[in-house]
Amino acid sequence: MHKILSLRPKKDRHIVVVGAGPGGLTAAMILAYRGFRVTVVERCGRVGGRSAELELGPYSFDTGPTFLHQKFTLEEMFAEAGRELDAELDLVLLDPMTRLSWRDARLETSCDQEKMAAEIGRVFPGEADGFQRFMSDHEEKLRAVYPCLQKSYSRLADMMSGTLLRAFPYVATRDSVFSLLERYFEDERLRLAFTFQSKYLGMSPWKCPALFSILAYTEYKFGVYHVQGGLCKISEKMAEIAAAEGAEIRLGEPVEQVLTPVASRPWVSTWSTGETIGADAVIINADYGHAAGRLLGAHNVPDGRLRRKGFSCSTFMLYLGLDTIYRDEPHHHILFADDYRRNVEEIQGERAVSRDMSIYVRNSSVTDPGVAPAGHSGLYVLVPTINTRHEFDWDAARREYRDRVLERIEARTGMKDLREHIVEERVITPQGWRDDASVYLGATFNLKHTMNQLLYLRPHNRYGKFRNLYLAGGGTHPGSGLPTIYESARISSNLICEQFGVGYGRVDVAGPLLAG
Repeated sequence: MHKILSLRPKKDRHIVVVGAGPGGLTAAMILAYRGFRVTVVERCGRVGGRSAELELGPYSFDTGPTFLHQKFTLEEMFAEAGRELDAELDLVLLDPMTRLSWRDARLETSCDQEKMAAEIGRVFPGEADGFQRFMSDHEEKLRAVYPCLQKSYSRLADMMSGTLLRAFPYVATRDSVFSLLERYFEDERLRLAFTFQSKYLGMSPWKCPALFSILAYTEYKFGVYHVQGGLCKISEKMAEIAAAEGAEIRLGEPVEQVLTPVASRPWVSTWSTGETIGADAVIINADYGHAAGRLLGAHNVPDGRLRRKGFSCSTFMLYLGLDTIYRDEPHHHILFADDYRRNVEEIQGERAVSRDMSIYVRNSSVTDPGVAPAGHSGLYVLVPTINTRHEFDWDAARREYRDRVLERIEARTGMKDLREHIVEERVITPQGWRDDASVYLGATFNLKHTMNQLLYLRPHNRYGKFRNLYLAGGGTHPGSGLPTIYESARISSNLICEQFGVGYGRVDVAGPLLAG
């Protein structure tokens, strides 16, 4: 157990959190534990945001993220609230982690490095040494880069920190993730096995900065985890802990506006009740583009300016309740497009919907019996695709595209009779993300992680010129993906504590792990 010493303030310091997604709940949990009065205002009827539970009859799905990497980051967040992660949730280390399939090859990935090297040698003869070099080189890279992801970059002077200067050779490089991998692997398919993680950032591996090769390393070094019941249980547990520490969580109350005078106390007004809630500080955990363009009243960013920013791709989603279980299929499966580079270029071009698509399938019922009735299963299908910048008509294309996705799954997996077993179904298109979930441009991975949208150049944790307005989530530093979203919430929570003179201890689970 990692103890945290806090000089707890009186409950007269009121923090309002807009949005009960992973970032907002992390902040609520931490700040309530540190003694602040916390109110969370959430537009939906349940917590979780894009990590909420989606129910279809008796079937339970994660809406968005489906696995946890960097478990040590989540351990730190629970410790910040005086809890032990493994005592609160049932996490299962997955091994194999993911099956990667091309038309002519299949690779079972593992966080057991000896097993992974042997598997690479079996599928791609002569390439195992490259894997060992990749892992050795990235041990030092992660050690240098990781501390940079735990600090705020709200001032230009923060860019001159010793921590960032030590990591500078890894950050300031012209290499992409893909070009970096050319130093380790000859076979392009194997490079893709170590670059597809750039999709977590909604980016092309040919454009994604080489800095983010650490994503693959952390998976192969520390593994990926499933949470029994779904990753939605993380958010539900965080809400439970925050409430136990005194936080008020108000569901079904959309926020109309965050009123943010530059120098005085901010206010939050809600649609449903017309109530205006006063606060000493506000943390916005809504989608960045939506919040910056819609929630700040006179301070809203004009849409034309927002559109000049780089936003990620979107996703076409299928949630399928089945009256059978495909026990021979893996928990996670990625089916690469036949021409993966063209598929990625079409997605990044934001105009053409790929007919030759890549598909991710989660078959969690082989690990988790609690997400579907006995003898049944739930299948989660994600297809990266274009965002809504150029207004592709998904209503017209939805049925044909859905059938094409299912045809490919049936052709490339052992689920040859998949469509015969579908008893419940839900589809979310990029338009659905935009219109129903308030995701700007339907860009499910938020802002891209290009060099001009990182660190100080990304929306700051202490937002803009406001004294009392903070951000948490994928649209601020350090970026998208669950571990970094959790970290954004801790950074903003620490900045609030510093603003109000509240001391806090340092929780460090990662340090000993990264030190080896």
